[in-house]
Amino acid sequence: MSLVLSIAQRNSVLEKMAVLIDQNRQHIISANQKDIESYVGNDKAMFDRLKVDSDKIEGMITSLKQLASQEDPLGVERFRFTHDNGMQVYNKTASFGTVLIIYESRPDVTVEAAGIAFKSGNKILLKGGKESLNSNEEIVKLWHLALSSTGIPVDWVTYLNYNRVQTQDFLQKPTQKVDLIVPRGGDRLIEFVKTHASCPVIVSGRGNNFVYVHDEADRALALDNIVNGKTDKISACNAVDKVLIDKNLPNKEDFVRNLITSLKNYNVEIHGDQSLINYEEVTPIKDADVWFEEFLDYKIVIGEIDGLDEAISKINTYSGGHSAAIMTRNNGIANDFMTSVDCAAVYHNASTRFTDGFQLGLGGELAISTDKLHQRGPIGLQHLVTNKWYIHGEGQIR
Repeated sequence: MSLVLSIAQRNSVLEKMAVLIDQNRQHIISANQKDIESYVGNDKAMFDRLKVDSDKIEGMITSLKQLASQEDPLGVERFRFTHDNGMQVYNKTASFGTVLIIYESRPDVTVEAAGIAFKSGNKILLKGGKESLNSNEEIVKLWHLALSSTGIPVDWVTYLNYNRVQTQDFLQKPTQKVDLIVPRGGDRLIEFVKTHASCPVIVSGRGNNFVYVHDEADRALALDNIVNGKTDKISACNAVDKVLIDKNLPNKEDFVRNLITSLKNYNVEIHGDQSLINYEEVTPIKDADVWFEEFLDYKIVIGEIDGLDEAISKINTYSGGHSAAIMTRNNGIANDFMTSVDCAAVYHNASTRFTDGFQLGLGGELAISTDKLHQRGPIGLQHLVTNKWYIHGEGQIR
């Protein structure tokens, strides 16, 4: 069999997988329930990501159907050139080959991220966390059934049930070809992979997203943006963790009081700098390192800053390079902010919660990269490719 599956073969597997997920909803949820019952941690974000319900099943099915309907990302011509000697030169997209996805707690990654990597023409190695083993193994069974029923070897999707030591050994000395690794998880997992990997790694780094409320902000819009960005989904890497309020914001005290009250309605733990020291609901910041943290929890830090330049400097110093937003009516200021802030996604009067492959029109995502090579931000189907040069000649020599 060819090392590259045809687009018809790849789509057939994805369509079959969507049907199998639909038919086996209860099996997946039952397997997930075993994982839920075995989970002994108190990490709210991990628990939220671990749980599979009907909505998550629908999300899996939708992502597979959308992937199957998208154009083939392989063989897309990016450049052509006719040499003086008559050679025809082309550059086209190509698959990486084998992609290893290492992830924590999220069984939906076993469907959605694997589906994107498979549609991009890659063999898939999956290394999920021990907390989601039952869910992942149940889903991988369906991958194998989808592959075998369409006449494709099941080793196109392989699950690695390795412990930490075995994973480290595999990263350092893979027992099979691995062309790219994508870690999905917290800082500890990402550092572990980067430290031990012997092949390229796409880093899906920490969020720690900022919102800057400029002195020309629509205060009601800013309030809704912050509260929604913090409380809508605490386990999301695109949630809001830090708020910077311009000291010259009109009626600043009223805005701060309304913000504190609104956040407390969701039981958000609020930490603040010296400007918020008189609010009894606010815990004073004891260590500047808190500005570096991604919380993935009902926790937020609020501080006061002296204008645009300080906001940009603070974000570029402390953020994870993921997402940042400015709330302002001033388009010129917004443009300066968006140009100068060093994040993968920058927003003007919109929520950082939209940094998501599906929301940004990609039909899903493998990860959200905080690296600048080879793709920044949500990595969709069209981004999970490398390239290859094709040169056609008639005996030309140099």
